[in-house]
Amino acid sequence: MASTLIILFFATLLLGVPVAFTMGIAGLTAIFVDGSINPLVAAQRLFSGIDSFPLMAVPFFILASELMTACGLTGALLRFANALVGHVRGGMGHVNILVSMLFAGISGSALADAAGPSAIVMRMMREAGYEKNYAGALSAATATIGPIIPPSILAVIFAISTNGVTVAGLFLAGIVPGMLLGLSLAIANHYVSTKHGYRGRDHRASRSELFSSIFQAIPALVMPAIILGGILLGVFTPTEAGAVASAYALLLGLVMRAFSIEGLYKAFARAAVITSSVFLIVAMASIFAWLLTYLQIPQELAKLIASVTDSKIGILIILALFALICGFFIDTLPALIILTPILGPIAYSAGIDPLQFGMMLVLNLTIGMITPPVGPVLFVIATVGKLRIEGLFKAVLPLLLAELIVLALVIFVPAISTAVPHFFGFAN
Repeated sequence: MASTLIILFFATLLLGVPVAFTMGIAGLTAIFVDGSINPLVAAQRLFSGIDSFPLMAVPFFILASELMTACGLTGALLRFANALVGHVRGGMGHVNILVSMLFAGISGSALADAAGPSAIVMRMMREAGYEKNYAGALSAATATIGPIIPPSILAVIFAISTNGVTVAGLFLAGIVPGMLLGLSLAIANHYVSTKHGYRGRDHRASRSELFSSIFQAIPALVMPAIILGGILLGVFTPTEAGAVASAYALLLGLVMRAFSIEGLYKAFARAAVITSSVFLIVAMASIFAWLLTYLQIPQELAKLIASVTDSKIGILIILALFALICGFFIDTLPALIILTPILGPIAYSAGIDPLQFGMMLVLNLTIGMITPPVGPVLFVIATVGKLRIEGLFKAVLPLLLAELIVLALVIFVPAISTAVPHFFGFAN
């Protein structure tokens, strides 16, 4: 049964079958071939995989992101970032990074960032004289900050896929790693800009220009504060925070008269399509992950790792390498659902904090979004920017190295991902 499951999974994946159907086909076929499991289990797992109150946060955060984009607040964030850091060396690159960090507090999605603000700044970088492949590579790399800084869709998925960690705790665990990602990319951008002579804007923003940009960006900057503040103060749960964020975005757009009937319809329609694809992946991955657990693959993998090392750091490094390799070939969301029940018990039995493990896994798989051969964010940027994927792969390498350094810090320094949630009482 195990061989049928694994072989069919990779065979359909290589044939280009969408990953949700790949997991569903492999799981159902394995069940029917084996014959010892009632096929009704598959239907039960499909339903139970998405029958989760915390998972309801996902469509709300997706809708909030779409509504905020429809409001035109992406432009306000861009003007604010440009006024703040546009004058330093490599200014437009730093603007790209800062906008992605700010938008991350709204979207929680790398693909939303890549198709939205990152794509806009990429065009501005090219107009400012940046080499087109580097502009695209930096836009792809900055988009990976989206799933790390709260609110994060991947954090919600991880929290419902394991025990011992809450959505709010993992939201807080992403604050410092997200900031470090931005800092590491800023250092890399400064190095590349110095090497190639990329300069910033001719003058520093005036005080009036800076205050004006801050005032225009306040409505967008308030949303992350509402989400995290409400959760930490116990006003609402993370799921309710998503609903509040959507209501806030809708109210804001109506007050600003930024919505047309057509624009509002398109925002809801895009949110519905994205949510449907996410839930389809979660449902199908639930069958696949349950079968892996039923076949005791986590236990066998744990025995193999234990035969190599019993060091906590050593085990975490092995798990990180395993996840990184999986991220090369499997898209982020299904990889997270599949790997969490496999690798989680191994990490927890070794005494690794679930918050540290969760952030390591989320960060690891997010980095996989800009690595070949899958690299979905790179393909989005290549499509939007009309770039060749080969050139993007080459240009993203120094930025990929910067992100891997942050991953290493998360592995070797547990406090980076655990200090903030522990401070607010989200200890495990």
